[in-house]
Amino acid sequence: MTKTHFSFSALRRGLILAGALALPSFAQSASSNKILGGFFEEWSIYYANYNVANLQQNGVASRLTHFFYAFSNVSTAPGCAIADSWADYQDPNLPSVSGAPYTGPLYGNFAAIQQLEKLHPNLKTLISIGGASATNAANFSTAASTAAGRRALVSSCINMFIEGNIAPGIAAPGLFDGIHIDWEFPTATDTVNFTALLQEFRKQLNQLSSTTGKKYYLSFFGPAGQPDIANIDLAQAAQPVDFITVQGYDFNGPWESIANEAASLYDDKQDPEYGHYLDDNDTVNTYLKAGVPAAKYTLGVPLYGDGWTGVPNVNHGLYQTSTAPAPVPLASGAGLCPDLSGNTPGCDPLLTPGLVAYSTLVNLPANGYTQYYDSQRVAAWLYNSSSGTFYSFDDPQTVTAKMHYVLSKGAGDLGGAFVWALKDDDAKGTLVKTMATGLGR
Repeated sequence: MTKTHFSFSALRRGLILAGALALPSFAQSASSNKILGGFFEEWSIYYANYNVANLQQNGVASRLTHFFYAFSNVSTAPGCAIADSWADYQDPNLPSVSGAPYTGPLYGNFAAIQQLEKLHPNLKTLISIGGASATNAANFSTAASTAAGRRALVSSCINMFIEGNIAPGIAAPGLFDGIHIDWEFPTATDTVNFTALLQEFRKQLNQLSSTTGKKYYLSFFGPAGQPDIANIDLAQAAQPVDFITVQGYDFNGPWESIANEAASLYDDKQDPEYGHYLDDNDTVNTYLKAGVPAAKYTLGVPLYGDGWTGVPNVNHGLYQTSTAPAPVPLASGAGLCPDLSGNTPGCDPLLTPGLVAYSTLVNLPANGYTQYYDSQRVAAWLYNSSSGTFYSFDDPQTVTAKMHYVLSKGAGDLGGAFVWALKDDDAKGTLVKTMATGLGR
């Protein structure tokens, strides 16, 4: 693959890299149809204590176009299966979104989503099926391998989440407006079957539309790295879906020893992995070259950072060899979490060495960290020279530049952007709101 460059003039590209591009009025008006999606994890209600109600309280819900609920499991039946019944529809104690009490028999996140939809009738809600589960990936592969398996899986998922037959005695018709397939990841033997599964979803959703008169949405998660990209026939898979949520994060991470930029917009020859095409611009070009319409490409933005420790104070830590993933900090940024069991309050909500939420990252500069900005790659990082700890992350400056890119990439621009995950933003929803402003929403 040939290294391709952004098609702007040097001046325009320079303004984007500086995060200071003033878009002309035609670009702002054209942006009103852009997707701004957010993934809500069902487990957010536990340690992070983040609920659907938070999206209403901080104003983020009014800025989103698409709300993705993660996840449904894939069963061996084959069919869709509830992953966490307590979180999904049983917990009666979640805060109300609208102020009205939950009356049952539907409770949990699903009842909260219903209230959210009533307040925001234009918001599209999609159930995300799969996720980073080897069991789900295997069950996807088995179900998709035969026409009968595909029909059964699709019928089950539509019955449960679109028609709303959640559980015996619990119905929520129209709970979701569509389905998002997060198969991580199809292998080379799954390529044809992956497309066939999407086609079956589109077929059955269209059949339901002919009865209800309602449009149903279909999308899938698109990987950034090889060979995962090559295992999907992108041109064919793009046809039955409304859009693709394409990975824009974890280009690098604490599973590697080099402290690097995990979600940069561009690459740079100084990058030890230069030429591996692990950046947004190269991923976009790969998808467009493969035949994916630009309007169906939605750019992924992380609301978390990737971190390393034992990083020497050279180049402010960037591209230096680390000794381990960064330890989990307190959410306040003042110290480290003493216990990752989830029984100790006050820790970063991800509770995972090497990963930290933006809500915690914003507190680190007051606790010994200095922030740096890479104008060539459009990336930010934090570095503490005393502890040798380094975090790569997105901030308002980088996400503003990324939204400018979305509005200016090729004919018709890209379809929009999405975030993983909503709970990781700060309490005000700063990054999501910054993205919304950048997209003209």
